[in-house]
Amino acid sequence: MGKLTATAIKGAKEPGWYPDGEGLYLVVGKGGAKSWILRIQKHKRRRDFGLGGLNKVPLKLARERAAEVREQIERGIDPVAERAKAAGIPTFSEAVKKVHAENAPNWKNGKHVAQWITTLEKYACPHFGNRSVADVDAAAVRDCLALIWLEKPETARRLKQRICSVIDWAVAKGYREHSLAMPIIDKGLPKQRAKQKHHPALPYAQMAEFLAHLRQVESMGRLALEMVIFTAARSEEVRAMTWGEIDLEAATWTVPAERTKSGRQHMVPLSPQALALLEKMKPHRREYTDLVFPGQNRGRPLSDMTMAKPIKRMHEASIRKGGIGYLDPVEQRVATPHGFRSTFRDWVSEVSAWPSELGEAALAHVVSDKTVAAYQRGQMLEKRRKLMGDWAEFCEGTSTHAG
Repeated sequence: MGKLTATAIKGAKEPGWYPDGEGLYLVVGKGGAKSWILRIQKHKRRRDFGLGGLNKVPLKLARERAAEVREQIERGIDPVAERAKAAGIPTFSEAVKKVHAENAPNWKNGKHVAQWITTLEKYACPHFGNRSVADVDAAAVRDCLALIWLEKPETARRLKQRICSVIDWAVAKGYREHSLAMPIIDKGLPKQRAKQKHHPALPYAQMAEFLAHLRQVESMGRLALEMVIFTAARSEEVRAMTWGEIDLEAATWTVPAERTKSGRQHMVPLSPQALALLEKMKPHRREYTDLVFPGQNRGRPLSDMTMAKPIKRMHEASIRKGGIGYLDPVEQRVATPHGFRSTFRDWVSEVSAWPSELGEAALAHVVSDKTVAAYQRGQMLEKRRKLMGDWAEFCEGTSTHAG
């Protein structure tokens, strides 16, 4: 039997919670307003259910409603969700599908369309998908994000953005009054390690297709980009490449120390494909500059934008034809000229039989000063030459030989 009586309820003047028993409380607010709250803890999770104000819900009815809610909880039914369902408010899972259906036609990237809803269904819906979209609170979202916040930081950040989109949609539809308290959620999550910036890279499996399409483009940017691919050099090094740095007889390109990131001279063995590309560039030589890839402005090299333009146009053309485009699968951004260094590195480690240190040397990543010279001459240089030849053949799709 309950503790509260009509007299006790009338005499409750001080703000606070007055227990009736079994989790039912009469709550007196600072202004004197009185209402009923049922507090239930199940599976180590505490939830409060509002049962109405005292002016409309007398003690007897409050006890009846409390008993009904307890029974629903024991049967595995969410009373708030049931109440919202009766009012026409969708669950979070239902809201996810509605938001996705409304926005998908405007999203050009087919992968993004699929990943948007997949991320929510995999990581958010199992935690609060059956809740009314009006009942999803900051605590539930924080707990959901915390499970992958450090393990999968990029996925977690995208998940947070997509949950917010669904909640904001619910606010706009009038299903809830407020958006999520994001500052509170952010403060409740552990600090992620600083995000390492990566240049979007194309998967090596797409290289043959990409190069075939690239060769249909007629521009100086396309020729420079092809050289970036065959040499695995930094895009700025290729853009500033001069004829004086190239030894066609020895089939080498020597990048001077002042133009390398490491501050060391870097010798690049040129594959037959790279040499053939240089032959194509001979007719473009100009008297006023020694640049191999001169830009439109007299005496200036190509801009990075000019080199990146063919990739963007090819990506857009692929999407229009129903293809998957040329995106970095992790970053979900169009591949960049510099990103082909990562493509090459992945190919060396995952497909080729060449040792990883040889690939690192090709990228000018050798960390030991004592080994730098060895990788620049003699047998090591010849091994690197064979490595770059295998890479060029792989890119052309003419061979799967990997060392």
